[in-house]
Amino acid sequence: MGLNNLEIFVIILTIGVFPILFFIASKNLDAKSVFQWMMEKPNDWIGKNK
Repeated sequence: MGLNNLEIFVIILTIGVFPILFFIASKNLDAKSVFQWMMEKPNDWIGKNK
């Protein structure tokens, strides 16, 4: 394909880091955490009429 070593390294690094970051983000965005945040700060909801 004509990839040099730097491009291969970046691809491998991306493939390795993405699942880890995806797992961390999905763990922090579970429904229980979002609901808890909504109950603690009801005035910060997106779309709340003031």
